[in-house]
Amino acid sequence: MMNRESEFAETVVHINRVAKVVKGGKNFSFSAVVVCGDGAGMVGYGTGKAREVPPAIQKASEQARKEMVKIPLVGGTVPHLIWGRWGATKVLLRPASPGTGVIAGGGVRAVMESAGVANVLTKIVGSRNPFNVVRATFDAIDQLMTLGEVQRLRGIDITAEVDAGSAEESAPAEESTDTVAVEEVESS
Repeated sequence: MMNRESEFAETVVHINRVAKVVKGGKNFSFSAVVVCGDGAGMVGYGTGKAREVPPAIQKASEQARKEMVKIPLVGGTVPHLIWGRWGATKVLLRPASPGTGVIAGGGVRAVMESAGVANVLTKIVGSRNPFNVVRATFDAIDQLMTLGEVQRLRGIDITAEVDAGSAEESAPAEESTDTVAVEEVESS
């Protein structure tokens, strides 16, 4: 049986020291955001809070392993452009051509690299809070669909319609050039 720690790559996105003010002073604790992925399309995130940093990271990584999702990859990139939103944070995921790499910052980079996405362009708009950035990225991931999923939802074959549409578009273009040439001959 494979060891669970070696199965997934964990990335600590952010550690935050938080304080609770009580009668005797301040109680400090640490909150952590961890992203966990297998590098082949499976990725998850978790948050943990504890009085010390290592237990907070451990709690977050356990939660990340439990809540893994599958990213539909097409040629090492996301299948289509998508916006994800969480709170005041918006994250854009855009497909990229091979060789581009992961153009991302902060929590988005951690999620994309842990998932094994090779080429993607991203942009964070609004709040840069690492907790919200990771959650907005997962909101975008949840909305991603492959061509087959879209076909099943709509009950149609998109590839046949695209081929038919391109044939129809090219035919009128040829007729219009012939018509223009005939009109020029008749007018002279």
